[in-house]
Amino acid sequence: MEKELLLEFNDFGFQYNAQAEPTLHGINLKLYRGERILIAGPSGCGKSTLVHCINGLIPFSYKGEMSGSLKLKGTETKDLSLFDISHTVGTVLQDSDAQFVGMTVAEDIAFALENDCVDDPKLHDKVKEVAALVDIDDHLTHAPSELSGGQKQRVSVAGVLVDDVDILIFDEPLANLDPATGKQAIELIDKMQEQTGATVIIVEHRLEDVLHRPVDRIVLMERGRIRADVTPDELLSGSLLKECGVREPLYLTALKYADVKISPDMHPSSLDKMVIGDADKAGLNDWYKSVEAGSVTDGKSELLRTEGISFTYREGEKIALNDISVKINEGEMTAIVGTNGAGKSTFSKVVCGFETPDKGKVFYKGDDFAEYSIKERAEHIGYVMQNPNQMISKVWIYDEVALGLRTREVPEEEIEKRVEKVLKICGLWKMRKWPISALSFGQKKRVTIASILVLDPKMIILDEPTAGQDYRHYTEIMEFLTDLNRQGITVVMVTHDMHLMLEYADRAIVFSDGRIIADDRSYNIITNDKIIKEASLKETSLYGLALKCGIDDGTDFVRHFIDYERKHVREDERGGVYD
Repeated sequence: MEKELLLEFNDFGFQYNAQAEPTLHGINLKLYRGERILIAGPSGCGKSTLVHCINGLIPFSYKGEMSGSLKLKGTETKDLSLFDISHTVGTVLQDSDAQFVGMTVAEDIAFALENDCVDDPKLHDKVKEVAALVDIDDHLTHAPSELSGGQKQRVSVAGVLVDDVDILIFDEPLANLDPATGKQAIELIDKMQEQTGATVIIVEHRLEDVLHRPVDRIVLMERGRIRADVTPDELLSGSLLKECGVREPLYLTALKYADVKISPDMHPSSLDKMVIGDADKAGLNDWYKSVEAGSVTDGKSELLRTEGISFTYREGEKIALNDISVKINEGEMTAIVGTNGAGKSTFSKVVCGFETPDKGKVFYKGDDFAEYSIKERAEHIGYVMQNPNQMISKVWIYDEVALGLRTREVPEEEIEKRVEKVLKICGLWKMRKWPISALSFGQKKRVTIASILVLDPKMIILDEPTAGQDYRHYTEIMEFLTDLNRQGITVVMVTHDMHLMLEYADRAIVFSDGRIIADDRSYNIITNDKIIKEASLKETSLYGLALKCGIDDGTDFVRHFIDYERKHVREDERGGVYD
């Protein structure tokens, strides 16, 4: 039986009114009912623009010139209203908070039905039905602000499902979720698609995490064009991902280091289903044994210490931090990981003075930090918040990054040099004269990182530094932080990204329910089943690959992989990063 064609691009192009060149060129793409499509590609490749063309934001909200043809269920989208398109296409935004309109979960889910003047009995039944589908029916009376990141996403999904849409778009659904919740989100999308039969489009940088559940095709974009539209097994067997700056699954990277040739018939899109021959397993073992284990250098003297820190936001509420005692030494590069709501960001705010602890003390180089004002603390510790909109205060990118230096009365000539350097590292130099309002969430994130890095603090805390970044910008930012670290700057990263923790942090501090449950080397943390489960982390696929290939010590294999990358790969790729 032939599948129903829902969406068809035919030699389609689009150019924003504010841009000198088209953003999309010659797009030819067909989407059928019930398909699962992953759209991948580096930042600025046109993914968001393509999605905006599908959901009607182009041309109704973002103005520009379209060329070619784009048909939704056989009708040109330019001949449809935004209202018409919304009944066929639903979008779940990257930032769930930006999508809420109701005071409670039930009100938010019912919003589209109320706009369609659906009668109360039918409306209530539909809300309960959809809430049950996404497993949020026990929270219908809760305010959206009371929910976790994963729960908020479920509400957003329910809010578009009530319209019985044919196409459901997820815009970077994993960006703000902890690893375990991200895994559940992919499972939710998979379950929802099976039950509704909708066509699912996922736009995401974290390809390996999306492939936790199968997709039919991956559409790979670069510079406004489609470079590939093939099955995951076909794409993962070639070199296009690397050429386009998209990260492949780590288990494939390890196999390639061992000179294992990847082919589609091996089914490389799933480690569980992947067929690895005995010769290839032996080759991986030989490579593993040939890699010299590197040494890990601990920090020097103590820089920051907390003793018995406890904190509660409101009396009677759950304790956000409970007896936190930890030490961070000068020159360390440390990751703070754990589930959403575990206390990671709260700990950072207490250290920086944004919150005052109920009990305990914070010491900086042996001095009681309570005697320092927030401004004085900022002279020593820079803090980059998770939500960039909470940090930005200027209209233009250049002025935002230069703000801290100007308030410190640094000479303008010196400001120009320092701002130019960090903007180039963060991939923003060409946009330095742009208004910040024109940026994506990921681009705004880079602006806030640049605004702190330009101040040269002794210690920097970054809350999700790479959220929403493609692999190229991820690497540039992290290599820049590594360079700072080598100059003696202490770097602390609050992150959900297990790849980041493995690659760049020798040490990981694990939070769960307001407590520290582990403080160890990253490779030990990510291979410990008990810690992974308790802190909602995700076991690295490198560990699974080791076990699949008969390597007894999976933890040691992970360590050797990290050491090999640091010595032979990252060092080779550093050239030109700061030019």
